[in-house]
Amino acid sequence: MIFYAETYISDLVRMNVADRSGQVVGRVKDIAVLPGDVFPLVTKLLITRRKQREPFVVAWSAVRSVSAEVVTLLSLVDEIQPGAVEPGEILLAESLLDRQIVDVKGHRVVRVNDLKLGSVHGQVRLVAAGVGTRSLLRRLGMEGLALRVMGWFGRRPHEHLISWEHVHAIEPTSQQLRLQLEAGKLKRMNPADLADILGELSAPDRAAVVSSLDEETAADAMEEMEFDLQKSVLDSVSDEKAADLLEEIAPDEAADVVGDLPQERADQLLNLMEPEEASDVKALLKYPDDSAGGLMTPDYVTIPAGITAQQAIDHIRRVGEEAETIYYCYVVDDQNRLVGVLSLRGLIVGHPEQNIDDIMARDLITAKPLDSQEDTAALIARYNLLAVPVVDDEGHLLGIVTVDDAIDAVLPTRWKKQLPKVFAR
Repeated sequence: MIFYAETYISDLVRMNVADRSGQVVGRVKDIAVLPGDVFPLVTKLLITRRKQREPFVVAWSAVRSVSAEVVTLLSLVDEIQPGAVEPGEILLAESLLDRQIVDVKGHRVVRVNDLKLGSVHGQVRLVAAGVGTRSLLRRLGMEGLALRVMGWFGRRPHEHLISWEHVHAIEPTSQQLRLQLEAGKLKRMNPADLADILGELSAPDRAAVVSSLDEETAADAMEEMEFDLQKSVLDSVSDEKAADLLEEIAPDEAADVVGDLPQERADQLLNLMEPEEASDVKALLKYPDDSAGGLMTPDYVTIPAGITAQQAIDHIRRVGEEAETIYYCYVVDDQNRLVGVLSLRGLIVGHPEQNIDDIMARDLITAKPLDSQEDTAALIARYNLLAVPVVDDEGHLLGIVTVDDAIDAVLPTRWKKQLPKVFAR
């Protein structure tokens, strides 16, 4: 067939369709594509015909040429056997225009104003989404006027296109278009960028994306979200998926979210979690949200008193992966009472055979679980700490409050968004 190197769905829709004799037989209603490849293949042409309610569907192979004015068929229209849109095929104008899509490369959610078709290895395929002002003007039939007006001022509206390979694969369901993002690209994305994308999606699309991600990737993104969005994510996915996510995010954040859920659902999610992770969350739920106990995390490294520096390093290698921070190592006795603390630097530069009791700091700065979050943050700031241990009246170590959690608790949202995370899991 003869096809321009490129065209847009907005130009094709309502374009006249002529048969081999040149007689106009209708107008283009829509174009169908078959997902699966990087650039979906155009497969069907839907034609609106006078006095016919249903569109006349022909295979794209029945099209002879596409010019700037008309779509011409290979045969007389009466000689063409009408077809049908098959399961799995997507109608571009009906299903994609005005939809939100994820620009994986640009790390954002955008609205589709137009769709670009192009020739790829001799086949007509969907190659890009138009998301800029010019695409919208063209679709509204105002592109020519806008170009002339802006030309008077020496300007030209930019054609903002996103190559379809940077958008997503599309997968239809029974009555609804489902966006299935490429998990590999999302997994490589910075969690903060992924969190921003999820925050811009509609609730159904957000649920679909989160459900398609592995728990670790989704949890990393959740930890970058504001509290309300975290709760929205849990509300939008199945209980099993929600429980898996709660197991992956930091226990203190999980406790914050679970504590704000209706009691029945909170209990249900806790019952679905692994016993160890559920126990950590339940322990934190005992304390008020605005207290040191509500801010603390049980993910830290303890070292038994009386061992050597080399033994302590070997111990950290075994258990340190799950800790939120190993900048500080907390030395405890056999009753889990805090007896000292040492920095990772002090441990590494110490002699391997030196007893940690001789190098740990015994003058401890600690918080109590019911101390206010403001007092806890002030303690961290006053002594220039990266974390402060939380102990009960008998000196048992209950958890630690990290500096970034303290900042999150006391700084306004608009300020803390500008600060880097001190700790990364």
